[in-house]
Amino acid sequence: AKLKGLRGTVLDPFGRTEERKTERALIGEYRATVEELLRGLAPGNHALAVEIAALPEQIRGYGHVKERNLAAARIRWNDLLARWRAPQGGQRAVA
Repeated sequence: AKLKGLRGTVLDPFGRTEERKTERALIGEYRATVEELLRGLAPGNHALAVEIAALPEQIRGYGHVKERNLAAARIRWNDLLARWRAPQGGQRAVA
């Protein structure tokens, strides 16, 4: 608890682990995905957008548990994004 202030800084001793690098990369992926969803959002694809945006909630745990949940979420994420990007799947209006 005394070193809590180091979290997320250059001095964080756990900040360079593979797990933390993956977490930081996921944040960037998530932001890019949300931006994509917002650009194409329409009444007909709202439910699909919400389902995609909620996927990170499934990535829980630590270590091997988190890895397993991430692998499952990534499969679902790719499937849902493929539906979103399909011409009629996402039911986006042409802008």
